[in-house]
Amino acid sequence: MKLRAYLLMVFVVAVWGTTFVLVKGALASATPGAFNLVRMTLAFALLAVLYKPYWRTIRRRDVGAGAVVGFFLAAGYQFQTTGLVRTTPSKSAFITGLLVVLVPLFSSIRWLRPPGARAPRWNAYTGAALGFAGILLLTVPAQAADSRMAMASLLPDFTSINFGDVLTLGCAIAFAFHCLALSHVSPRIPFQPLALLQVGFCAVFMALSLPLIERPQIHWNWQLAAALAIAAALATAAAFSIQSWAQSILPSTHIALLLTLEPVFAWLTSFVFMGERLGLRPAMGAMLILCGIALTELAPQPHVPTAHEA
Repeated sequence: MKLRAYLLMVFVVAVWGTTFVLVKGALASATPGAFNLVRMTLAFALLAVLYKPYWRTIRRRDVGAGAVVGFFLAAGYQFQTTGLVRTTPSKSAFITGLLVVLVPLFSSIRWLRPPGARAPRWNAYTGAALGFAGILLLTVPAQAADSRMAMASLLPDFTSINFGDVLTLGCAIAFAFHCLALSHVSPRIPFQPLALLQVGFCAVFMALSLPLIERPQIHWNWQLAAALAIAAALATAAAFSIQSWAQSILPSTHIALLLTLEPVFAWLTSFVFMGERLGLRPAMGAMLILCGIALTELAPQPHVPTAHEA
């Protein structure tokens, strides 16, 4: 069961990473907030049809849980897209990657940990640090170096922090809380109604916040329609259904580490379709991410039953 959850989560992360090129092209025809709202609305409509028998199984307390999870999901997307207007994509990706560190750090707070879970051990913190360092190498430009300072080429270039960076930090915090919230509610709510609720409430919160973050614009064409269809059906409806189920089995820290594979898949897709080569620096980042995942999974540790196993 756990192996299946890991494999499906890797598939989800691969989908999120490989749709980067498609969505990037589609955003030339729509503002980010408008694209996200249409995407979530279509995904909810699809889930509403596919999971029609599960509407009757939703309990009143499930609605509150779905609203909380959907709120953090919407906040993550809206902070990210709004911040992207004011900062560079590479810095946005790096700051968003902070969720890899934030999830184990927040899990060290007792009331934030899922019931029955133990505090993260040394390998979770070390693996998260390696994954975070890998994202840094993958996404943050290096400092310009002269012949006397060759090592400077490995150091990140942080020349300024603007308001867009602060907004993107809010994105990382929101996604970390989304991951933790799913770990709390997914063991007691079947993944079908949970996927319905979180995507539905996400669309509602996006609609409420959209007038505050942009003047929405959409210019319809076949590329935008194809991107929305794939993003809604595969990267949202299917992906969040799988994540809702997987988080009833896997620890939130492991989910966070798997999410660091997204930029790796994005780089591979860019290489295949755009000819973008993976240089020494990003290749080192990809290896650090894989090492972090391996350390988290392979280091000996006492078995802690998940809520699913209990």
